[in-house]
Amino acid sequence: MSKGILEKAKTLDPLNPNKSTGIFGGKSSGILNWNDIAYPHWYKMYKRLVGNYWQADEVNMSPDVKQFPELTEQERDAYLKIIGLLSTLDGPQTRTALLISLYATDPSVQSIMAVIAQQEAVHNESYSYVLSSVVSLGEQNESFELGRKDPILLKRNENIIKQYNEFVENPTISNILKTLVYTSLLEGMFFYSGFAFFYNLARRNKMVGTSTMISYINRDELEHGRFIGELFRATLSEHPEENTPEFTDWVYDHFRESVDLEIEWSSYVLEGLEGIDLEEMSGYIKYRANKMLRMMGLSEIYPEHVENPMKWIRAYVDNFDGTKTDFFEQKSRQYTKTSDLNGFDDL
Repeated sequence: MSKGILEKAKTLDPLNPNKSTGIFGGKSSGILNWNDIAYPHWYKMYKRLVGNYWQADEVNMSPDVKQFPELTEQERDAYLKIIGLLSTLDGPQTRTALLISLYATDPSVQSIMAVIAQQEAVHNESYSYVLSSVVSLGEQNESFELGRKDPILLKRNENIIKQYNEFVENPTISNILKTLVYTSLLEGMFFYSGFAFFYNLARRNKMVGTSTMISYINRDELEHGRFIGELFRATLSEHPEENTPEFTDWVYDHFRESVDLEIEWSSYVLEGLEGIDLEEMSGYIKYRANKMLRMMGLSEIYPEHVENPMKWIRAYVDNFDGTKTDFFEQKSRQYTKTSDLNGFDDL
């Protein structure tokens, strides 16, 4: 085994303690007792995640089937491109979550990442379900090809591809941390220009079924981003040798580059659409980047964007409490039982 390369965690190693001695590179029996874990509050995170259970085909797409042909050509084009983007992001997340869990020597992390992987698989299925409701198989396939062919999307995803594949080739603590940085960006920022497009359609009483589906995905991603931020901080704390000024600079540099690429993508796909202000969208992307940096224990890099400039988005994903219905009263969102585990920070 090369120096610095992590071994995959053993499935069962009874000579080791049940409570893990480290998240990655530690020792654990593989037996999970949620009442005896290294980070006890992660049990609440697990409970929040499993409380978000939903299935794609529970969302009624009938009104969207009728409305899609009535969208403008530009709206239809953006709809298909953004679904292509979201599927490009969510598809690899299933594998990445499972890959992280393979090297996690803390069984609570393994379980949480398994739930995240399952939810990412549901998200990816939902994009197929949405497209199959409104366009032909040929158009569906074309939308899913965008991640491989569209030059702006390829440019935008280049760094994610590079880092995720680097982790596959070289599973070191450094690459795990860098992969968690990009996972945090993906869960907490990369999706959001796409989410905004669908919420903007819904607030104009268009494609509400799609918006409802997106709001469920959005709710999951908020929880994923929250846990990934926690996992990043805990891993960095356990490996202080990685907590260097050089690494901090790497994080900030990659956040800035990712923000610039996201703004370029959003301008490309959203320009000229009714109800979308690109300057406001740019501010929202920077606001989301600041938020994810705070979750990771780092400082904001856009001090002029600490407030959400698109507060109307909160109507679609905020305050899930087991009784709220969506903006147009389409369908009750009674998936999560009311408890002290519910609620989100401002989007």
